[in-house]
Amino acid sequence: MFRNHTVIVLGAGASSECGLPTGADLRTRIARLLDIRFKHGYEQESGDYDIVQALRLAVQKERPGAGDINPYLHAGWRIRDAMPQAISIDNFIDTHQGDVRLELCGKLAIVKAILEGEKSSLLYFDPMGRRRRLNFEALDQTWYNTFMQLLAQNCTIKSLPDRLSKVSFVVFNYDRCIEHFLYHSIQNVYGVGESAAADLMSGTTILHPYGVVGSLPWKSGDQTIDFGEEASGRQLLELASGIKTFTEGTDPSSSDILKIRDHIAQASTILFLGFAYHAQNLELLNPSRNHPDPVSVRYYGTAFGMSASDCELIREDLVKLGSARPDRIALRSDKKCLDIFREYWRGLALG
Repeated sequence: MFRNHTVIVLGAGASSECGLPTGADLRTRIARLLDIRFKHGYEQESGDYDIVQALRLAVQKERPGAGDINPYLHAGWRIRDAMPQAISIDNFIDTHQGDVRLELCGKLAIVKAILEGEKSSLLYFDPMGRRRRLNFEALDQTWYNTFMQLLAQNCTIKSLPDRLSKVSFVVFNYDRCIEHFLYHSIQNVYGVGESAAADLMSGTTILHPYGVVGSLPWKSGDQTIDFGEEASGRQLLELASGIKTFTEGTDPSSSDILKIRDHIAQASTILFLGFAYHAQNLELLNPSRNHPDPVSVRYYGTAFGMSASDCELIREDLVKLGSARPDRIALRSDKKCLDIFREYWRGLALG
């Protein structure tokens, strides 16, 4: 897997193996968070308190001294009411391009829902609690531990930087699961400290085309927040700026799209985990230049629960992606993320 260059494309299904919300779950959570109502006009009885505080700050930023958040509440209710019919929250926000209030409400709810999801996931631990480390035993039936086994196979700590440099991640989720997991796994497997693990992670390429809910504290960057940490209203407002719409994610001036396409163009193996293969996201991945040897590229992917006809259309789309050969595409509708590693262990390890 790591002899050349591997790109791992992560969708919501990849994070769901450790308890993060899928697209449908995320829509439900967002509708709950934005169901903001007040009793007697001032006593909040539903919806998220911190989002309300963020909206108050947003109004004051627009017009100092102002306090009417009702226009934002109405925008939030529009999102709440539309979630049962929306393909995704991202798609719904993009449908209403130019509605800045709706966009802000959506992004605030995304940040809040993802942080809540991180906290309730198998990857969370309380850094101030009794167990100040990841519970790797709880991750045994997820792809995360299996991936780490593959990564560390016949690899010493001296060889790890080179191996990490040959794998990159394109994460279509807003969470920080893979970077959080790898940072703690490197410490656990190789017996190194936090600083050394952070240095090793700095050589790992993890690209989020639609943004992320903040930078983890061990990474350099602005708007840091710990994994699963509860954000204040002020933090939510700051973190919301790191979430991108579809349009923003495909704008070369404000996203990593060119880097992503460059990595795809160099890949010898492309692995899709929990990815929905939406046409717009496949177009985002479409290489900006020709692959030096397109017929040699191997594609592996989960398509759990998808119909045979949809899988056939996805294969046709992947053939167009970098001129892939149909016989080098392994797309499995009967396999989840962990199962793909178990089924194709040798192919992934030796490709």
